Amino acid sequence: MKRSSAGPGQKAGPSQRQLRVGEEIRHLLSDVLLRTEFHDPDLARAHLTVSEVRMSPDLKHALVFTTVLGQQDIRPLLPALKRVSPFLRSQIAPRLGLRITPELKFVADEALDEATKINKLLHSPEVARDLDGKQD
Repeated sequence: MKRSSAGPGQKAGPSQRQLRVGEEIRHLLSDVLLRTEFHDPDLARAHLTVSEVRMSPDLKHALVFTTVLGQQDIRPLLPALKRVSPFLRSQIAPRLGLRITPELKFVADEALDEATKINKLLHSPEVARDLDGKQD
């Protein structure tokens, strides 16, 4: 019987295989998105970046976190990415080496937005005033 490294009530993290396959899909998708001329007008001029891929435990589903270079909002492009998802799967399948190529679900990566918001908050006058008061 396999033991989980997570304690009672904790979720186990992704396995090494999930992490490895997710990273491989991230590299392959980045390469395909960089080299492919899309006929979809929404994607034709977009410079997409794949920041992370999270795999399901059975490796049948991949959650692809994407951003657009230049601080453009990715949300309007998500339906277009959903439309080209079968094409992208067909492009990565031969190089992936899995029996089943995972379904790709594209979502907006909001980590950069969150980091910007936290950075702005940390540099706000109220926080600076509080920090100056505690140093005395």
